[in-house]
Amino acid sequence: MTVFSVKEVLEMAVQTEKLGAEFYTNMAARFGENEEFRKLFEMLAEQEREHENIFHSIMEKMGSSYQMPENWGEAAKYLRAIVESEFFLGDGKVLPNFEHLKTADDVINYAITFEKVTLLFYIELRDIVDDKEAVYNLINEEKGHIVWLSDYRKKLKV
Repeated sequence: MTVFSVKEVLEMAVQTEKLGAEFYTNMAARFGENEEFRKLFEMLAEQEREHENIFHSIMEKMGSSYQMPENWGEAAKYLRAIVESEFFLGDGKVLPNFEHLKTADDVINYAITFEKVTLLFYIELRDIVDDKEAVYNLINEEKGHIVWLSDYRKKLKV
């Protein structure tokens, strides 16, 4: 089993944010007749793009002199398990295929699940990078996404 480097994990985080922005942009367009729904997803897409830039910044700050953390072996195994989950990256994974999402409720439920998996990934990432504050802020924003989406889901059911 290949062990990811910290840089590879950060690159996965960048890719995750790109896919998240793509997902939210596509959903804003697909359900654009609902202005509130469209605005929610446009805002989430913009935040995902901002998160991508933050991860690029963290990678730049690390440079080539970065020392692997002591517990990297265990962290790498955990991160691999998350990345190999159905909601993450790779050929045949669910994220790039949005056709199975037919209703606004489907989209919200899927987005909440993806945000939760991303949150788990970032919680582990926080422990292995030097710029813990930046990742902590991203974690809080991901939590905010879950809250916004959950609140919107409640509105759909009223």
